[in-house]
Amino acid sequence: MSVADLTLATMAALEPRDTGVADDVPSPPSAAAVERAGETVLGRSYRALTIGIVSVVLLIAFEATAVGTAMPVAARELDGVALYAFAFSGYFTTSLFGMVFAGQWSDRRGPLGALGGGIAAFAAGLLLSGSAGSMWVFILGRAVQGLGGGLVIVALYVVVGRAYPERLRPAIMAAFAACWVVPSVVGPLAAGAVTERLGWRWVFLGTPALVVLPLALALPQIRRRAGGPVEGLTAGAFDRRRIRLALGISLGAGLLQYAAQDLRPVSLLPGAAGVALLVPAVLGLLPHGTWRAARGLPSVVLLRGVAAGSFVAAESFVPLMLVTQRGLSPTLAGFSLAAGGATWALGSWVQSRPWAEPYRERLMALGMVLTAAAIATAPSVLIHSVPVWTVAVAWGFGCFGMGLVIAASSVLLLKLSAPAEAGANSAALQISDGLSNVLLLAAGGAAFAALGGGSVAHATAATATSAAGSHPAAFAAVFLPMAAVALFGAWVTTRLRARPR
Repeated sequence: MSVADLTLATMAALEPRDTGVADDVPSPPSAAAVERAGETVLGRSYRALTIGIVSVVLLIAFEATAVGTAMPVAARELDGVALYAFAFSGYFTTSLFGMVFAGQWSDRRGPLGALGGGIAAFAAGLLLSGSAGSMWVFILGRAVQGLGGGLVIVALYVVVGRAYPERLRPAIMAAFAACWVVPSVVGPLAAGAVTERLGWRWVFLGTPALVVLPLALALPQIRRRAGGPVEGLTAGAFDRRRIRLALGISLGAGLLQYAAQDLRPVSLLPGAAGVALLVPAVLGLLPHGTWRAARGLPSVVLLRGVAAGSFVAAESFVPLMLVTQRGLSPTLAGFSLAAGGATWALGSWVQSRPWAEPYRERLMALGMVLTAAAIATAPSVLIHSVPVWTVAVAWGFGCFGMGLVIAASSVLLLKLSAPAEAGANSAALQISDGLSNVLLLAAGGAAFAALGGGSVAHATAATATSAAGSHPAAFAAVFLPMAAVALFGAWVTTRLRARPR
């Protein structure tokens, strides 16, 4: 599960008093009126919208955590174990395109169409995978699902940014983060029970029907509060260059993932082609100055990638390390990370408090330090005298730090995004998140293999058998560099605000 999924709690757009909606769309209550009334996210004005969009996030969270449990069984029954990794990479590559397209769609026509189209594609992908008779059809379904997921992520950001005043946005982000607490614990168990009793197909086929009620609550409110294009943009005037760059980044990421999963020398060719497509696309889609940590918005986008990539790359190897080096069962190894969902939500809640506003950058710096410390502490269990529960405690603190960073970066993105660039910047944030995941995972996997860890295409506890003879140094070669990357993120937090003119 990627942080790209966890960051559904990120939003970017306008104040409700300046939505730039079409003339035939009624305007929502002004931010000043909401402030005077002391309205909350569950108050009369926002209750239906809040329940609807939070329920959508909750269902997506359950699906995301459940798929990993059903996937091995599906691959085995479809005789597609050799194609196992493509079921994950197919989702990722198409979601990148969906993110960019949703940014264009939301800015120029409003987020309602992108959200509705994304939910429809997500449901169609689930139905296609659940009814697949071969592994390639299953992978196709995952790709369609990824396209829908990318559309939904960015559309939700724009919806919340337009519909809620700035004072209420941190609370919505905290609610979104909290949606992942129960699914992170219950989702795999529920999926395991469904897979054993009804079959793996029902993990995919059962989800689409559950999203109907939340959408029925949310869509009328979205139409009223967040409909129409941003003022100054012509409806339908899509930026064709950005669409081409989106195709380039999606195809380039897919080629790189293919090359990383096939370690033969001939794989250098698709890998080089992937880099040739990826580099200009990334430079064109991310804010100018992102790679040199320019002050303001570029550093916010860069920090998102640094935080997400270092954390996910390290977390992917934690269960494998506990199983192969300390002899834990896969279930116990997985539960060692279970508390992280709660502490992540706690960190998101802390940054949402009104008193935290003046200290937002400091809290983000603290979050990156905690994340770096957790990643650096994890390989200490390679020393057998160190208790195994050390990882669970360290990861709890690390997830708390990530809750501070991920949610707070969203708040800063809201403030630094011009109205006409809200969708594009939201997409850039997600691209930085998702792309850093695959690049740092590939780098960590290469270091792991080079030092005797074996070839790990999808580093989870399920690969414990193939990596049983891994050398402890192979794990250290993953965790320590990722801790350094996270510590670099602490420096990036010093560049989040633009210099005053």
